[in-house]
Amino acid sequence: MPVEATPVGATPAGTMPVGALPAHVMARRLNVVVGITGGIAAYKAVGVVRAFVLAGHDVHVVATEGALRFVGRPTLEAISRNLVHSDLYEGVAEVRHVAIGQAADLVVVAPATANSIAKLAGGFADDLLGNTILASTAPVIIAPAMHTEMWQNPATVANVQLLRNRGITIVGPAVGQLTGTDSGPGRMSEVDEIVAAGLSAVAPQDLAGRRILITAGGTREPLDPVRFIGNRSSGRQGVALATAAAARGAEVTLVVANLEVEHPASIRVITVGTTAELAEVVAAEAPSHGVVIMAAAVADYRPERVAESKIKKDREGDVLELRLIRNPDILRSLADHRVQGQLIVGFAAETELDDAKLLSLGREKIARKGSDLLVINRVGWTEGFATAHNTISVVDSSGVVAAEATGTKLSVADRILDLVSAR
Repeated sequence: MPVEATPVGATPAGTMPVGALPAHVMARRLNVVVGITGGIAAYKAVGVVRAFVLAGHDVHVVATEGALRFVGRPTLEAISRNLVHSDLYEGVAEVRHVAIGQAADLVVVAPATANSIAKLAGGFADDLLGNTILASTAPVIIAPAMHTEMWQNPATVANVQLLRNRGITIVGPAVGQLTGTDSGPGRMSEVDEIVAAGLSAVAPQDLAGRRILITAGGTREPLDPVRFIGNRSSGRQGVALATAAAARGAEVTLVVANLEVEHPASIRVITVGTTAELAEVVAAEAPSHGVVIMAAAVADYRPERVAESKIKKDREGDVLELRLIRNPDILRSLADHRVQGQLIVGFAAETELDDAKLLSLGREKIARKGSDLLVINRVGWTEGFATAHNTISVVDSSGVVAAEATGTKLSVADRILDLVSAR
């Protein structure tokens, strides 16, 4: 049966034209400064830079000398599409040591070493990163990364608390594998969590006061106590939608089926397993939510009979025959029983390779299902499911393409929510 869970730890563009999306709701292009300091986790900073670029933002890297010992300048410049800044005495004529910070909409330091945190807490400005942060009035996000003993040292604890008291957001660190054989708290948080925290700090609050129900993951239908019929959905796109919606002020209920990624903290989460359980929860929750987004990959069929004990090949022989029966159509049921003013968004995952035929399948589906919007994405062996990126088209109830987007699943989530906000 469904289980309502107390949320636990979170890990939490190049974009295509946004079609008919009204200009006033398009995501603002941000000037993002990514500060990188000299720790082994600096290699992860490449992913942070890339994620902001793919989300459509202008990214400027300010690296310490130590950071450039771990990650090469050419790599960072290729990914950021801008020159990397590291020397305090570069660009003196243009007063670059303060200009970078003054122009920033957001500053993210990832990784932040114990040394860099101490310097920031003390207000030191002996390198370009320190000057940049002191000269900026933008939100600052810090993602610590260090060994456990350093993270738990009273000096670091005090410095982190001091930064929090000043309004700086600390993301992580996570518990996990560190350098060598060490393991414990001190691992830099994952890229998605860091980027989500940064975008949350500057996100428009256009969904404030809205209650949004989102489903994520893939349902599984048991064959016996150890086997099931399922799909390859990781739940990443649904979790990205929940993360982005919460950042934009919405009150989110996330219904998850067999997630392979961590869900955000502070979001109400209900856990299900099968399509029947998902249908039960959605039917109960939908009437109290103004928006329902059905991002979960739902099993269309289930076994007619579930074996009480493990199916044995020596008993079944060379051929095992399964009889499957159709599961309830949750999206159609939602549309048939919607409350007044409710917005319903469905998803269509298709393997069709031809773009025109893919769009045609989506138009046929929204006509059958009765949702207000339908997000169409191509899936296959190497795309859609269990990947960090997605490419979508969104059609409305009349079959008109309302938006198209490609990029990280977080950036795609924001494009979908732009449409939700506009409606």
